[in-house]
Amino acid sequence: MSKEDNIVTTTFRTLVETAERKFARVRDVPLHPYGGGSSQQNGHFFHKVFKAYMRLWKYQQENRAKLVNSGLQRWEIGEIASRIGQLYFNQYLRTSEARFLLEAYIFYEAIIKRNYFEGSSEDRGVRFKELRFYARFLMVSLILNRAETVKLLVEKFKDLVEDSKAKFRGTNFKEWRLVVQEIFRFTKADTATAHVRPLRYCAMFDSHPTSLPYVSKFHAKRLLKFQDAVLTSYHKNEVKFAELTLDTFRMLQCLEWEPSGSFYQKQSVELAEARTHTDHSVTSGLIDINLVAGMTDPNLPPNPKKAVLYRPSVTQLLAVIATVCEELPTESVILIYLSAAGNSGRVSTSEIESSGVSRKFSKPNAKSLNHHEQNKCQCENHVTPKGNLSQYFEEYLWLGPCRNGGSNTFYPCDIIPFTRRPLFLIIDSDNSHGFKILHGAERGEPAALFLSPTKPSFKNRSENDMARNGSQFTFFLTAPLQAFCQLVDYNFSSDGADMYKDAQGVISAAFTEWEVILCTSTSLDLVWAQLLSDPFLRRLILRFIFCRAVLALFCLRESGDQYLPVCVPELPDSVASFSKAVQPSIKRLANHLKVAECFNFHDD
Repeated sequence: MSKEDNIVTTTFRTLVETAERKFARVRDVPLHPYGGGSSQQNGHFFHKVFKAYMRLWKYQQENRAKLVNSGLQRWEIGEIASRIGQLYFNQYLRTSEARFLLEAYIFYEAIIKRNYFEGSSEDRGVRFKELRFYARFLMVSLILNRAETVKLLVEKFKDLVEDSKAKFRGTNFKEWRLVVQEIFRFTKADTATAHVRPLRYCAMFDSHPTSLPYVSKFHAKRLLKFQDAVLTSYHKNEVKFAELTLDTFRMLQCLEWEPSGSFYQKQSVELAEARTHTDHSVTSGLIDINLVAGMTDPNLPPNPKKAVLYRPSVTQLLAVIATVCEELPTESVILIYLSAAGNSGRVSTSEIESSGVSRKFSKPNAKSLNHHEQNKCQCENHVTPKGNLSQYFEEYLWLGPCRNGGSNTFYPCDIIPFTRRPLFLIIDSDNSHGFKILHGAERGEPAALFLSPTKPSFKNRSENDMARNGSQFTFFLTAPLQAFCQLVDYNFSSDGADMYKDAQGVISAAFTEWEVILCTSTSLDLVWAQLLSDPFLRRLILRFIFCRAVLALFCLRESGDQYLPVCVPELPDSVASFSKAVQPSIKRLANHLKVAECFNFHDD
């Protein structure tokens, strides 16, 4: 090896060590914007890590031939690109900026196309790096809604795990087999939204030209900005991939802008060609990091920041909410989405007492007194006319597998301290109605509440499986037409594009009419009026009206309020389920799909 080649190799290895050392400093920083030090401090650290890896990447590009001659392996280049993609994806999770997600996709795509991990079958350590890369690329592709890419990656990932079991017989690949099972379950549950309009907010579909003048002229005494959200779910055996559950995945996308101007103009990646086409040229390390400029719309506003929490303890959840409240700009609102099972008021006295509540005395027992003091829910002053305080402790959600109180038990009163700031609370649970008691108990700002039905409704009983399909209420809020079809067991055929388009047209016309009604209503509560100017929150309100009406008119179930969602405070009667503006729209949709027999329409 020449002296010059030796200097290049030594410099490269030094750059690798420096980059890895800097990465270790941010490895354990929470993957959301509200924890692990100040956002400014974390941003400073990440800037240094990015700078180190981009310097490393540029150096290997400029000296590729010399490095290859010195023994540089292709998988080492792939590992650097994979780490850069990981950094971009982590930064997306912390900022919700779509450009970081797209940058991650570009680097991961290049690794596949150039077969950087070719030859990993000879080295177990390299094979594990390749498996981790596939898992991360799958996550990025799922969130970007690249259906064709996901399909190809799933098959390659499955084959890779099977090949690993055969080649490395002394190694236990059980965890990777579980990951394969997870992604198959996830993609099967998510097929209801495949090849249709995106879950993200897209001006092509979600802005209604007829009602736009009314929205632009809408004025309330106070208008709140939506910039922050906290999303979490916990259900036994819920559909998930890695640390993203199906419900939080849907809500995550629902609260973002579609990054490209047109959903239908994006091109799928032809990964299949990469299986037989390998580029070993010196320039194969060149990845165009400027592609994002052509994939994003510079006119789009920034996405709301979102903390997606995977199975947090109650104390962790409360800490994040507290941080959001502390950093929340003035005249802004926080959206909190909680999806979890609850006790639904069906617990015994002993269970309630073990959670820290006595029915007789309406206060925590000694065992859990410290827990309630630490939570500082301060609900002791909120006494009902009958003087009963136990309502704040008898209803709760489970955020973990152990149903013995403590850090897994989330009470309605846990939210009360945060009502000093404007809140939009979405509770998706079989005990959601227990959170009605928050209305009137706020500490300064009246909260907006969407509470799911406590029981789902389905024509086909086999669809009533949250562990397989996710939550019905969340589905209605994120993909209303698909949720409607799931409810009535209707499947669009492969050649049903026109039928689907027309059905979307019916819903779009209904939403246009309801937007005008809300923007011109004199009885719209200020709590809703101050949210209406935000496109994401307005779309959620419209979809709630649709969901409530569909479930109220659905007749193939038992009667009862447990099958209906609740909004607090109430929306105007002009958009009630049986109103002249709402019922005919549901009827038109049902007639269009020929499922009117599933509904009980009242006479006009």
